[in-house]
Amino acid sequence: MIEIDVNGSALRLPEGAAVSTVVSALTGRAVTPEGTAEDGAPLGVAVAVDAVLVPRARWGSHRLGPGARVEVLTAAQGG
Repeated sequence: MIEIDVNGSALRLPEGAAVSTVVSALTGRAVTPEGTAEDGAPLGVAVAVDAVLVPRARWGSHRLGPGARVEVLTAAQGG
């Protein structure tokens, strides 16, 4: 197990966990390795790891290491 920081809170994950695992855990929705929701509906989130944006297409292949700082940002509508 590794411990990472997600939006300021500690989260324990299995070694080798990918960004898609974090997005799935936070949204409660199954996420494909390509970064889309399995149900086909938009996720409306962006992810940065250690202050670097991770492209959605890499969510399944971007592995997280111990102590990684992950920010999951949700799109908001309005002004």
